[in-house]
Amino acid sequence: MGESCNCKGGSSTKLGFCPFSLVLFAGTAFTYVTYLQNKSKKKSITTTDEPFRVVFVLGGPGAGKGTQCELLSKNHGWAHLSAGDLLRAERKKEGSQLATIINTNIQAGKIVPSEITTQLIYNAMVELRQTYGQIKFLIDGFPRSEGNVNSWKEIVGHAAILEYVLFFECPFDILTSRLLERGKTSGRSDDSLDVIRKRFNTYRDESMPIIDMYEKEGKVRKIMADRSIEDVYAEVESILKK
Repeated sequence: MGESCNCKGGSSTKLGFCPFSLVLFAGTAFTYVTYLQNKSKKKSITTTDEPFRVVFVLGGPGAGKGTQCELLSKNHGWAHLSAGDLLRAERKKEGSQLATIINTNIQAGKIVPSEITTQLIYNAMVELRQTYGQIKFLIDGFPRSEGNVNSWKEIVGHAAILEYVLFFECPFDILTSRLLERGKTSGRSDDSLDVIRKRFNTYRDESMPIIDMYEKEGKVRKIMADRSIEDVYAEVESILKK
């Protein structure tokens, strides 16, 4: 988005956004989400009515969620869906109408519009069930906000049963160190110190209240993630086997 607005009369918001452009942006996102919803509905016609079994996997950036999910997927047959990976894949798609919206939010350390993230996750679940008969899913990095929770209820609803929430707890100084080290080789724009700080603020302000909400419902299983991969995995595996 440019710094100036070419709208008639030269009007723009204080942040430099053109109101007409914002309307177009919102309309584009809504249209694309509707397309994704219709796409998943067509696929679901050929699937069974058995609900998905879901475990949400939450924790600060760099807590090791992805590493642990990959191990659980390999050893116990749960499919690992990373909300971040799905968004990164979408933003790289040539001609994607959502790439700009996703890129802008991720680079600012903000949460992508909930309907977009949820629909991408649901489409992946439907596709894996249709292709491989998979119904068990570890959903990594979701839900991160109240908006995520609400869009999950609206888009997925009774099609999935939430078994519990794995919460990887880790001090921020260790998370920062891990992310900076990862940033040396990952090539990810969100592994820079500036964006890391913004991600931590978003996590504290928007994600922690969601973890507190699920904890009150008795859904949260806490794991201290400042230990070795092997020690953390041993505890996670024991939870999954219960």
